[in-house]
Amino acid sequence: MPLTTILSDPIDVPAADPVTRLIALLLDSGQCEARAVERARRVAEENGERLDIVMGKLGVISELALAAAYARLLGLPFAEKSRYPEAPLWQDRLSLDFLRQARAIPVSEDGDTAIIVLADPLDDFVAEALSAALGQPVAIEIGIPIDIEAAFNRLYPTEDAPQETEQSSGAVEDDAEKLRDLASDAPVIRLVNQIIWRAVETHASDIHIEPQEDKLRIRYRYDGELHEAESPPVALRAAITSRIKIMAHLDIAERRLPQDGRIRLAVRGQEVDFRVSTVPSLHGESVVLRVLDRGAVSFDFARLGLPAAIADAFRTALELPNGIVLVTGPTGSGKTTSLYTGLLGLNSVSRKIVTIEDPIEFQLGGINQIQVRPQIGLNFASLLRSILRQDPNVIMVGEIRDLETAQIAVQAALTGHLVLSTLHTNSAAASIARLRDMGLEDYLMTAVLRGVLAQRLVRRLCPHCKRETEAPPELVERFSLHTRPRAEPDRPIRLCHARGCDQCRGTGYSGRLAIAEFLVPDEEVERLIFKRADYSEIERAAVSAGMVTMFQSGLDAALAGVTTIEEVMRSIRAES
Repeated sequence: MPLTTILSDPIDVPAADPVTRLIALLLDSGQCEARAVERARRVAEENGERLDIVMGKLGVISELALAAAYARLLGLPFAEKSRYPEAPLWQDRLSLDFLRQARAIPVSEDGDTAIIVLADPLDDFVAEALSAALGQPVAIEIGIPIDIEAAFNRLYPTEDAPQETEQSSGAVEDDAEKLRDLASDAPVIRLVNQIIWRAVETHASDIHIEPQEDKLRIRYRYDGELHEAESPPVALRAAITSRIKIMAHLDIAERRLPQDGRIRLAVRGQEVDFRVSTVPSLHGESVVLRVLDRGAVSFDFARLGLPAAIADAFRTALELPNGIVLVTGPTGSGKTTSLYTGLLGLNSVSRKIVTIEDPIEFQLGGINQIQVRPQIGLNFASLLRSILRQDPNVIMVGEIRDLETAQIAVQAALTGHLVLSTLHTNSAAASIARLRDMGLEDYLMTAVLRGVLAQRLVRRLCPHCKRETEAPPELVERFSLHTRPRAEPDRPIRLCHARGCDQCRGTGYSGRLAIAEFLVPDEEVERLIFKRADYSEIERAAVSAGMVTMFQSGLDAALAGVTTIEEVMRSIRAES
């Protein structure tokens, strides 16, 4: 809902305390979800803080929307940036420390009434204290905390306070010590926490913080798609980046080279990890945070949406005493999640499982996980060679990237180990061509390869707003939908489509599921490998033997009303 709608009229809610009325307004206007409010309520009860303040800290509601809601609730004016004065007022009568702590700025005088912009209009003490200090009545306007902080730093500068000008911002960037001080300021800390907590509360998978010439762009990735959020003041871009680098234990003075780090925070009462990557760009450092929320990830094949037949075939391959099982797909296709799910199914006292990862996404209890560190010579190949002396039963190699790693993995499989790994290929059959291109001999491939799972992630239709219609005959004919197992004879084919509602942020989709294919090398496939046939010929042989392709798996999901054919086409055809 647009901000103008929130500001349009005073709220008319039956008498209740102001916070209860405020929450009713926010829920009614669609600015936040009931589930997020309940989570914030639990945190507020634990911390003894007001619910609306906790919601702001957790990022359940943005500072802009919260300020607008205050204005509508109380029928008070909303202060734009232009409202703040050019020079400070009543410096001789007001304590700067009190103004900063109360997040208050005097902006003008109307007759004998002082006009004050406040961030928290529900705190009656601030207005009363200011009125007493000035000796005159006070009228309140509502401001956004970040605007108030910026105006305060401009009007009441100190040696350490940041100035909202490009010149001083550039000077700060050149001084690492001042940059560290700037990143430790309360408004910057609060803003970064809000950005991060909002990602967790709204189930984003990534946060993208990208400096532009005239703004700092914030984007969140939901279900594989990026969505832009409100931009913070451009003068704070260096401070925001530095704050994140401090949290991730990175070098804030190094802005010429890429850096990687990790942040661990308690959000919603549980630990959430964030993988941080920074790279230099034209207008500053671009930062990406991958949200690794164990509570939001399901290590269960059924909940991942993997078809039951394929999940069973994958489990069967993982129960074999030795060999290599591969999971393939492009970046972001859920390969690691599938491998972790398989590993947790194998995890027992009788098995020793060792993983080599870059990076370690989630910590798995009972499994020995090793982080690759190429800067000190710990790459996949050297670590794989070393852990063979650790007497493991199962080894997971994050990715087979070169011939050396592939050969050691084959050696491990031939000596009685089960090896799991990933490849970046577009299909299961293409993984055989990829190993061949690396230089792996055909006879070794056929001796150790037990199965290849290829997968993609497609967006699930929102169950609250999806609509079902009869499929056009042309579409049925084009994709042979009437031949799929889910199609019922003598009944029209019906498909679901995305619409969009408050529950799915207007996208029509909520969550993702895996569509996949699983290739088991049989005698015919092995013959084709020795024949050095291309991947398309190998795929045709696998299909003849009963393999359901990823595209067919996607069509079945669309016929089941879980996703759309457009999503299947986008995820598969675009990368094939």
